[in-house]
Amino acid sequence: MKFTNCAAPAAPRKSRHRLCTAISVVSIANELYEVQYPGWSGPGQKRPNPGALRWLWRERRLSLELADRSGVWRFREMLPILGSWDNIVSLNEGNTPLYDLPQSAKRLKLSQLRAKHQGMNPTGSFKDTGMTAAISVAREQGAAWVACASTGNTSASMAAYAARAGIRSVVLLPEGEISWGKLAQAMDYGALTLQMGTDFDGCVRVLSEVVDRAPVYLLNSVNPYRLEGQKTSAFEIAEQLEWQVPDHLIVPGGNLANSSALGKGFLEMKQLGLTARVPRISVIQAEGANPLVRAMREFGGEKLERVEAHTRASAIRIGNPASWRKAVHVIQETGGWVEQVSEAEIAIAKSEIGAEGIGCEPASAVPLAGLKKLVQQGKVGHEDSVVLILTGHALKDSDYTLRFHRGELLTDRESAALAPEIERTRRNSIKVEASSESVLRELERARR
Repeated sequence: MKFTNCAAPAAPRKSRHRLCTAISVVSIANELYEVQYPGWSGPGQKRPNPGALRWLWRERRLSLELADRSGVWRFREMLPILGSWDNIVSLNEGNTPLYDLPQSAKRLKLSQLRAKHQGMNPTGSFKDTGMTAAISVAREQGAAWVACASTGNTSASMAAYAARAGIRSVVLLPEGEISWGKLAQAMDYGALTLQMGTDFDGCVRVLSEVVDRAPVYLLNSVNPYRLEGQKTSAFEIAEQLEWQVPDHLIVPGGNLANSSALGKGFLEMKQLGLTARVPRISVIQAEGANPLVRAMREFGGEKLERVEAHTRASAIRIGNPASWRKAVHVIQETGGWVEQVSEAEIAIAKSEIGAEGIGCEPASAVPLAGLKKLVQQGKVGHEDSVVLILTGHALKDSDYTLRFHRGELLTDRESAALAPEIERTRRNSIKVEASSESVLRELERARR
């Protein structure tokens, strides 16, 4: 898809509260494209009434209209990317919960620790908030095929929304590097799934060639309309905190589009007077898939060198992230940090989140593991408010969870330094005789 040819859409027919009449799709650093709204900051422009917008968005939660039920399109004044709201493709995405994490907060001596669980979206990941926007644009532009390269979540989301829109979809996957739960979703939603003997970055290269040679609409995170949908999670967080923002927002880092989108959302809210400030946005990566960490530490964010990615958190197993420049901008603009965590630290954090009664996929646990380090380094204070972004549902990769609790996930070398923590968080199932006495014995052991 050549975004240089994207024209600004006509004004939607069903909006009385549109904030601008045109959009601009511009190149950032001669690389990726971004949707901008000149009418929000241009000379002579009338600023919207923040109070009126907040009231409107709250009232829409009571509506039965398709667009109003969506946690993305409920904020449609902030993403006027369609010529007609009739082209919206929605599965009631967004409106995801913001959970307190009291046990983790107590361990870290934090006064306010919450998790925004994007895994509670229709296909089980944050990708849905971006996919509803991009698929809606694809439908409006008359696309017959949509495509993506994926480590799993994108493929499931794209396939579902394409099916809903009546558009055919094709997915390129790195063979053997995707959880079966995610692959099963893409297949069930009717996508043409092609497993390739390469990594995610190799799939991206092949797909780029395909898009140049065939009329296929690209739906990877380089699509700027996906970020417009994903930024609405920032609006939800602010709304759920009564239009305050946390001191820190901590995001897992894979292809880095999500941190870019969230940063865009918070910065736009501040620009329009909806909030008074922005949070520090920090990105956490796995040690084996840490190109952004290296770029910041070795080159000050001026250059990124591809790494061969290795981590069991498959959703962030990406060595050459497309949105790294945008992520660097957001981190620097908001005063955030980058950090990396080990496989054992990820597994422990995932189990700790589970002990709160909240399940998440491995990549979603990376922010908590990174938060521990930021607290130890004094970058997050004990009185600071923190929101972690959980990107995917626990059932996305149930095999990871089972292997951890059975003691089969980590090597001896990986677990050696954190053996006591691992033992504290493992909860393997126990085989017992079918008798009340055996159950009572186990209950007594558990009390000790």
